[in-house]
Amino acid sequence: MLAMLSTRPLARRCAGASALALALLGAGLPAAAADRPQPDLTRFYEQRPAWAACPGPDMPEDLECAKVTVPLDYARPGAGTLDLALARYRATGPSHGSVVLNFGGPGGAGIPGLATEGRQFMDLTDGYDVVTFDPRGVGRSSPVSCGEDGVMVPAVPRQDAGAGQSRALFRQLRQMAEECARNSGPVLPHIGTVNASRDLDVIRQALGDEKLNYLGFSYGTRLGAVYAAQFPDQVGRLALDGVDTLTESSAEQGLAGAEGQQRALDDFLDWCTKDVGCPFGQDRRRAGDEVLRLVRSLDRDPVPTEFGASFTGQDLVGALAQGLYSKRTWPSLERALASLVEDGDTRRLLGFATGGVGLPHVPYGADRTGPSRERERTNRAGASPVRHRGDGGLVDVADVPVDNLPAALMAINCADDPERPDAARLTEEMRSLRAAYDHASPVFGRYRLTHLLLCYGRPKGTDFIRERVKDVHTAKMLLVGTRGDPATPYRWTVETARRLGPSAVVLDNKGEGHTGYSSSMCVHHAVNDFLLYGTLPAGGGSCPADAPAAVGPEGAG
Repeated sequence: MLAMLSTRPLARRCAGASALALALLGAGLPAAAADRPQPDLTRFYEQRPAWAACPGPDMPEDLECAKVTVPLDYARPGAGTLDLALARYRATGPSHGSVVLNFGGPGGAGIPGLATEGRQFMDLTDGYDVVTFDPRGVGRSSPVSCGEDGVMVPAVPRQDAGAGQSRALFRQLRQMAEECARNSGPVLPHIGTVNASRDLDVIRQALGDEKLNYLGFSYGTRLGAVYAAQFPDQVGRLALDGVDTLTESSAEQGLAGAEGQQRALDDFLDWCTKDVGCPFGQDRRRAGDEVLRLVRSLDRDPVPTEFGASFTGQDLVGALAQGLYSKRTWPSLERALASLVEDGDTRRLLGFATGGVGLPHVPYGADRTGPSRERERTNRAGASPVRHRGDGGLVDVADVPVDNLPAALMAINCADDPERPDAARLTEEMRSLRAAYDHASPVFGRYRLTHLLLCYGRPKGTDFIRERVKDVHTAKMLLVGTRGDPATPYRWTVETARRLGPSAVVLDNKGEGHTGYSSSMCVHHAVNDFLLYGTLPAGGGSCPADAPAAVGPEGAG
């Protein structure tokens, strides 16, 4: 699975190769930097992956894996490298190249997602190799970690808390940032979407594609938009489903998330209370109070898990957040809540508490009996976590840290965020935001608010996304917005399309749930038609709620 790289200096190459070298060097430049002297990236753009069977338990036999090597630091490509894990299903029909998938998060590993959810994308193999990857810092690609205790989300002090509690909070946050840095290795300062986008262009060239064809979900839409801004001439057919914001602050994003998740919880309770097995009874008004009472009770008195840790009310809120993203998971969520309420059993809810935002994430080793599953038990019982390799090579499946998804989510979001307020400003913002978050959602407000603190103590992030991802001049891109999306509100799709410019075409999905591709056959067909044939409905079109499979997007020819 090793991709052979040339290490010869450019000056020693024969004259006949100079035109190719210059073309490859230009292909690796972000559009905004193409007029400045740049490091030589030719050897990274000359790779060809060596595909083989995927390592790890229960991987599909027809899923192939490989790797590509990218610079740790694109400004200093000689200062170290990282290997990125790839996986693909080969095209079953005449291939037009590859379509690359990103399932969201940020921090979601692509390979276990494609291994588990690959059936959703088999139609695309009529014309493409369907490819995914573990981004830098994620999965087998130099995974970041925050150590034995993982990502510990602190409690926001009460409004009447003294200065001592606030100082203790910020000391705890700084210590957590330092612990994450110690356990994550050299990749951490170079994580984030701007570098992931550059990696994506190396992957494109390694796959042999002149243009990038791409399908991104949730956070994956942010990655796709950044790619369009950095490499407009390499954009092929980009489809973005569950569109992220490019402009709103972290505080505004958190508030939108709390509102969306509260709406999803209300819809879930409307459905649940019609069932005699609903753990909150059949009185709809009382059911909402019961959920809030359960959260507060667990925060006061957590229950033990089989791993020796405690399950708190905020752990419950995190599990609810994941379980509410799709109506398909509601029956499983109802059973998991019943297990907790009736038996104090947290095992089913722990299966939801993955921490990411996107398609349902499948961590390496999940629901399997191989080494990764056993290592998870050991780590949660308090043993030292397995350290990742520090040389930039791929880690073994069994050595992906248990906390990689939330650790990567936090690291990438912080790297993408140019705001880094000091303790005094954060304290003042907490006072003003608490009421707004509680009003948006009594259940999810506190959970969302505490996440605003997690970048404290980390270096300031890039302003590239907010300042320069706009007015792109690319081939047409399809943006899918779902009206009832609890994580990425429909208005973000409209705002992002307006910001990207005329190249962006919006498909209005009038359904519910986070993203539309896996829940609406109408959206599924529209996205596939665009990726396979370049077909776009006039003006983007729309899809009705719960559209049957035979119905295409309104406005389609």
